[in-house]
Amino acid sequence: MSNEYLLVKKSPPLSGTVELVGAKNAVLVICTSLILTNGISILENVPNSADVLLMIKLLEDLGAGVTFEPEKKLLTVDTRTICKFEVKQEIMNKMRASILVAGPLLARFGKAKVAFPGGCLIGARPIDYHLSGFKKMGAFIETHDCFIDLTLKPYQELPKLTRLVLEYPSVGATENLMMLAALNKGETEIVNAAIEPEVLDLIDILTRMGAKIDCSQGQIIKIKGVDKLNPVRHYIIPDRIEAGALLLAAAITGGSVTIPDARADHMDLFLEKLRAMGHKVITGTHATHDNPHRGITLTATTTPQAVSFKTGQYPCFPTDIQAPMMSILSVANGTSLIEETVYENRLIHIKELQKMGAQITRDGNTKATIRGVDALYGTEVIATDIRASCALVLAGLVAQGQTKITGIHHWRRGYDKLEHKLVAMGALIEVVEEL
Repeated sequence: MSNEYLLVKKSPPLSGTVELVGAKNAVLVICTSLILTNGISILENVPNSADVLLMIKLLEDLGAGVTFEPEKKLLTVDTRTICKFEVKQEIMNKMRASILVAGPLLARFGKAKVAFPGGCLIGARPIDYHLSGFKKMGAFIETHDCFIDLTLKPYQELPKLTRLVLEYPSVGATENLMMLAALNKGETEIVNAAIEPEVLDLIDILTRMGAKIDCSQGQIIKIKGVDKLNPVRHYIIPDRIEAGALLLAAAITGGSVTIPDARADHMDLFLEKLRAMGHKVITGTHATHDNPHRGITLTATTTPQAVSFKTGQYPCFPTDIQAPMMSILSVANGTSLIEETVYENRLIHIKELQKMGAQITRDGNTKATIRGVDALYGTEVIATDIRASCALVLAGLVAQGQTKITGIHHWRRGYDKLEHKLVAMGALIEVVEEL
């Protein structure tokens, strides 16, 4: 048996033009949405990441016919043969996004059996909002051991209008409830819904399937249930989190990068923070008639300044870019304050950055103070989640010597060979197999 790790060496300023893959946070839920159809759908711009491969395994286990062509980023899913409404525990335990299968299965079969989801160590991510919403929409719910059994009431007992008020704009709950509502009888309103670009991408594909969804009132999404949804062909939106990683890689090394397909309108606050640090950021570099915000070019400053921010649901600063941003602030001039409001355990990477010489003080589970230092130093560190792996790679690009990063499975869960793109920009990084 072999163990792999990432070996990162101090690198020159990174530069180049890089294309993005489809958004991980969009493609996973869109894959589950196909369960609502009965036919062959094609997804384009699909990343070849470990989480996508696991989602394919989930669909196949339910009975779907799936063909993935990684070189073409093309995923074909035939849902006509789906015959099961139960998801194996070993699949659910490996990926938190697996809970998003519950709504579609409940809509298709009137029942679903799923295990509590697993994944990273970044926090509990309770699914209470999902379950309470399902219950209000007419589902009986029983939990036993690690499983959740859901059964939809008979048609005549379902509410004609269901108003779901989310205490917190949970992305997963918004998506799960919306998918059930798309085929549920009656009308559903989700108040305080999440409006992330990935949620809007899901609304786009559901609408083209034939769903009746209105999201014109901001964080209120209205769904009128229909009898049938049709298979479609859909292009996944570019990954704004991968775009953030590439921009930060250029910024931390003092280089420059152009990302032609990046959606600047999906990254407003993050880009403003890069500008506040002193980096030159130009948007709309590859604008089209349909998308004037397409394309981002960053040219790094040689004297980056500290900035502070608080994470939150879109359009606030993305929690998925918090850890990578902390790395770049570790070598900025001045003191930065970060507050994490989305996941209670998403500061675990601080301990690993401290091993490299970063001066970071943690205040409980949600706040951190970063005092910029002149240099970081390579050592052995552990990636505890997907975004922590990216943070450690970025730190390794400017650290003296070399950095050995274990926990590479997290890197592969979230990114489609991102190390190859970084190498093409000039990064000294490789995957090493240790026997």
